[in-house]
Amino acid sequence: MDERKSFIKTMRSWQNGSITRREFLGRTGLGLAAAVVASNMPGLLTSKAFAGEKGSIGDRVVLATWPNYHNPENFTAFAKATGAQVQVNVFGSNEEMLAKLQAGGSGWDVFVPTNYTISTYAELGLIEPLDLAKLPNFDPASFEKRFMEQGVINGKVYAVPKDWGTTGFVYDGQKLSAKPSSWKEFWELSQGTATGRVMVHDYQLTVIGNALKSFGYSFNSLDAKELADAEKLLLEVKPHLFAINSDYQPSMRNGDAWMAMCWTGDAKQLRRDIPSMQYVLGREGGELWSDFFAIPKSAERREAAYAFINFLLDPQVNKLEVEAHGYPSGDKRVDALLPKAMLDDPIMYPAAEVLSTLEFGAAATLTSPARAELMARFKAA
Repeated sequence: MDERKSFIKTMRSWQNGSITRREFLGRTGLGLAAAVVASNMPGLLTSKAFAGEKGSIGDRVVLATWPNYHNPENFTAFAKATGAQVQVNVFGSNEEMLAKLQAGGSGWDVFVPTNYTISTYAELGLIEPLDLAKLPNFDPASFEKRFMEQGVINGKVYAVPKDWGTTGFVYDGQKLSAKPSSWKEFWELSQGTATGRVMVHDYQLTVIGNALKSFGYSFNSLDAKELADAEKLLLEVKPHLFAINSDYQPSMRNGDAWMAMCWTGDAKQLRRDIPSMQYVLGREGGELWSDFFAIPKSAERREAAYAFINFLLDPQVNKLEVEAHGYPSGDKRVDALLPKAMLDDPIMYPAAEVLSTLEFGAAATLTSPARAELMARFKAA
């Protein structure tokens, strides 16, 4: 109740001109502002109230992101608060996102790149440093360095953290009697008792990376011999796969697939609804990653982009995101709001000794011709 009274007092100060709109948003957070105004003064909340300094942010914001990665209710709340509807484009790999931006005319205002790609986007002039004054909900001190640092290049912030996670695999314990614990076993089962029931990402970083890990090689290897070993394995496995698709939840849920390469949040969502789903981080290691919000240089609706990112970074709003998608935000302010059961969940927060075996993706893998050609041969086989 004291928080609500404090908010109303701050809002009155904004209305009578004693503080600026930016100060108002910085003190309250757009998400909290929208929620409290909607419940206390429903007639006041209009798109104009949350417009950019020079007018309305427009009627939409276009987001390029990953499957099963947001809380739709937050999109609805943002539209109610600003008048801007969220249009979503879903992608399954960073290579696909890069190709789309390089081709031009993406129409995106915000996109969600992974840590290792941001330096390439900056070098190619596809993104520019962010105006942090327009993101008052971003607090660098609240984020662990390793989940934020790759968004900063030469001291300038090009992208702000969305969340982080791991790449492992999920299997349905009711369908698969084996209890795999390694990438070697994942690939063996794909050709054995799980033949025709396994899915891998449509994403060269993870498919090639996790084939490399089964040999004990680096997830990011560019070594010709090691890549040849990975390719031989992938070509052997290919006829036994159910599908190559980064949106694997539908097939895992309906029983067409029994095992799939998987990200943290998808594993959390699947296990929440189907307790027999088991998430495994291969004992050889694998990938640790962090995803970011960035604004393309070609964005047509920049004010909408900033308003949208700022909205999602509000700790109260971000809490709803995490509870829906199951990826840890990396923001200490959000962690403080989450139920203990989530903070204790080993899918979301693996033990430190498990995380220590994982690797962040390397920038060189994104534009490696050798890895791109290997993935093309694998998909065409």
